[in-house]
Formats: sequence, C-alpha cells, structure tokens
Amino acid sequence: MTLRVYNTLTKQKDLFEPVRPGKVGMYLCGPTVYKSPHIGHMVGPVIFDAVKRYLQYKGYEVTWIVNITDVDDKLINAAAKANTTMKEMAERHMAEYFACLADFGIESIDRFPKASEHIADIIDLCEKLIANGSGYSADGNVWFDVTKDSDYGKLSNRRLEDQEAGNRTLEGSGKKNPADFALWKTAKSGEPAWDSPWGKGRPGWHIECSAMAMKYLGPTFDIHGGGMDLMFPHHENELAQSECATGQTFARFWMHNGLTKVRTKAASGEWKADDIHESEGNAAGVRARQLLDTHGPELLRYLLLSTQYRRPIEFTEEALSNSKKALLVFTRLFERIERLTGEPVTANSPSAESIASPTLDSEHGGPFLRDILNLKIKFLEMMDDDFNTAGAVAVLHEMAGEANSLIERHELERTRNDDLLKAVAAATATLRNLGALLGLFRTKSAAGTAKKDDGLTDNLMALFIRLRQEARRDKNFALADGIRNGLTAIGVTLEDRADGTVWRKE
Repeated sequence: MTLRVYNTLTKQKDLFEPVRPGKVGMYLCGPTVYKSPHIGHMVGPVIFDAVKRYLQYKGYEVTWIVNITDVDDKLINAAAKANTTMKEMAERHMAEYFACLADFGIESIDRFPKASEHIADIIDLCEKLIANGSGYSADGNVWFDVTKDSDYGKLSNRRLEDQEAGNRTLEGSGKKNPADFALWKTAKSGEPAWDSPWGKGRPGWHIECSAMAMKYLGPTFDIHGGGMDLMFPHHENELAQSECATGQTFARFWMHNGLTKVRTKAASGEWKADDIHESEGNAAGVRARQLLDTHGPELLRYLLLSTQYRRPIEFTEEALSNSKKALLVFTRLFERIERLTGEPVTANSPSAESIASPTLDSEHGGPFLRDILNLKIKFLEMMDDDFNTAGAVAVLHEMAGEANSLIERHELERTRNDDLLKAVAAATATLRNLGALLGLFRTKSAAGTAKKDDGLTDNLMALFIRLRQEARRDKNFALADGIRNGLTAIGVTLEDRADGTVWRKE
C-alpha cells in the first residue's frame, strides 16, 4: 500500500517519499506560552501523534520536533500585565502544556526547542539573509525583503500586491516595502533583549521556527504541520526566509489541520450558534485542562480523530455526547470478551508484527476472520489515504460490529464454543492494536469501570442488582424500575445479559 499525503503547497495528494530513505523529519508549530493551553493547542499534537505512530508502523524512523515560542510580543505584554517576568510566565504555562500532553498520552515528541535557547542560531540565520541580499538592517531592526523572493505567496496563494494593499504604512518603520516582515526587533525599554550585530534586541516570530526546524531537521525535511490559521502569514514567511537563506526546499509536505470551533453555553445554559470561537480565538473559550477534567483524554482524543484532520473540528455538547456513545461500543466489546474468555483484551506496541492478522485455520471462525483481515486492510488503506483517521475509526466500528454479530449469532454467551471464542478474541485483539496506532484504547476497560474501594462499591452494586432481580421476580416492576432509574440518575448503567446483569459507571 502506498501512502499519499495532501500537500498544502501543491494542493493535491502527493506520493510520500522522504528526503532520506527510511527516515522522516517532522516539525509542528507549538504554542506561544503566554496563557494556559486551550483545546486548540492539543489538536495538532493529537493528530501528529497519530501520524508518527502510523509512520513508525510502516517502518520509518521518525524525528518529531514541536517548538515552544517563549519570546514574543504577546508574552512580553502578558508578563508585564501580570507583574511577572517573561521567563516565569513562560515556564508556568509550559508546565501546564506538558501536563496536558501527558494526559493525552502524547509521548512521541522528540524535542521541545525553546526560542530563547536558540538566539545564536536565529542571529546566524539573519546574517545569512542579509549577506545574500534577502534581508536588510535599519535602525536596529532586521527586515526580510519580500521582493527578493519571486515565489512569495506560493503556499497561501496570496499575491504580494494584495498584502501590500492592506498595509501602506512605512514612515518610521525602516521598512523598504509594506509587506516586509521583521527578522530581528530592536529592544524597547524594559523588554527582554539579547546582544546582536545590530544592537540589543529580540527575534521576530517567523525566524524562530525556521532556525529551530533547520537546526534539528536540516535545511530540507519532510513534514511541516500546523493549524490552518498559521498558513499566512507565519508559514508563508517561514517558507520564504528559509528557502532564501539556503536555496533549498524547506519542507516537502505542508500539512494543515482545520480550525477548532467551540460552542460555549450562555448564562441560560443553552448552546448558541453565535458562541463559536475559531483558532486562537477559542483560547478565550475553553481551556484544555477544563475539557480534560470534565470529559477525560480518551473521549477528547476520539472526538478529534473521528474528524478528518483537514476539516474543522467542532466541540459541542452533541459532538461530545455522540463520541461518548461511540466509545462505549468498544468498551462494552472489550468487557464482553473479557467476561467470555476470562482474559482482558490488551494492546501490544503498535508495530506491524503486533498487528499481524489472526490465524485463519479455524473451521468455524475462518470466514469471520477473513472478514476481519479485509477490514484490517481497509483500515490501513484509510491511513494511507492522507492519514484518514476518521475513516480508520469507522472501520474499527465495523470490526466491533462483526465481533458482536458473531457472538450473538452463535449465542456464545450460552454455548461458549471454544473455537469461535478464540476467533472473536483474536479479532478483538487486532481491533485494539489497530486502535493503538491512533493512540486510542490506552486505558484498560473491564466490567465495572468505577474505581475499586476495597470491594465496597462492587458489594453495594451486587446488592442493588439482587434487590432489582427479586423485585422483578415478585412482579414489583415499579420498584425494579425505580432502582434502575435511580442508578441511571447518578451515572450508573445496568445491562441485562444472558449470563447476568453487569454495571458500569458512565
């Protein structure tokens, strides 16, 4: 199977061929740490974590870099307003960001370079641009001359004259052209500053990413990612200055995820359509920590990956509720298999070997397992088609449907047919391993998902279940329904099965 990736630069799905055979370099624009991380800051890491997992499954050695912007106007202004230092504020919000990544299970990022630790690399890049005429200094500032890049605008399809039309101010700036952007900014009184050939100052935003990406991945690397809102001006400027400095292709593939839309509740508790925040705007809407604490990382990750990454991602009450119901399909299947076999369904490391197809030599399970094998191939085809995680998740649901259908068709909860039980357990293990390629199903699911407390909860639930059974036997249906409804009201669901009643905390 051949991997094709939608390239924002070419506006089409291109055959993925890395710069160096067998190795992939990947750069994702990280946060500017001037406030607590919002859910938009988690979208890119979740998506590209799945991308890295899949590339590793295909045998590539992947190096993934996510930068930290800890030198920026927003950070300086926020620190001054809070009467603290830029460094203290940056470190506090970095810690929050790393904690959220850990909760999401994102452990595959290889480096988090900080702009403040790469000033020498940034100055060196500025000097190269000045030396070849693509940059110029004026009044302690260094500017990139956009007229020196004949391809400027090729990523976002913005013409230079369109950009200039929106910004005609030149007086006092030292700029030659309205569209020129800052590579280095002269120091203002009271602001953090570093020594440079042009006097004390600090880097511009765009040059930070170019310097860090090339330091760790080389002048040409494979994948540059980020939100759609970063395409212009950030990525356009990053591309222009990098290629002017080296004369080489900067990134072969540009991948942009869709904007994040969050619908917040009004004071009345109603969801309103005009409460939509996009991109950076949603930072003021919902913090990542708030969503993590309310809904948990598994649900949020599932919601994000259930949407094709280039499409807008909507966080609404309905979307969260639908994702919760969809995830329960897998939870209940894993619990069901554990109950039938006495063994938990565990996931191995997501390698090609650990997701080998289940054996097809079962007389009765063979046809079923062939269907599972075809679905595994379909899953991989989805991922080879521009990392279509939404399509891959849909295939996992097909697998779960096949497994549940086999159990019910052959009444395995009653017959306990050993041959078929082995087949359905192998199929479910394959499902869980494929889900691990997306970073799903990280937590063990078992009947009764409430935390154990020395058996007290289990004993109380057993008592409620027995009282309900006795009420039903005595035809006291009002009491039986009252027990069930009361438990539902506090988030406990009873499920009547052929082998008894089980409970779960929703």
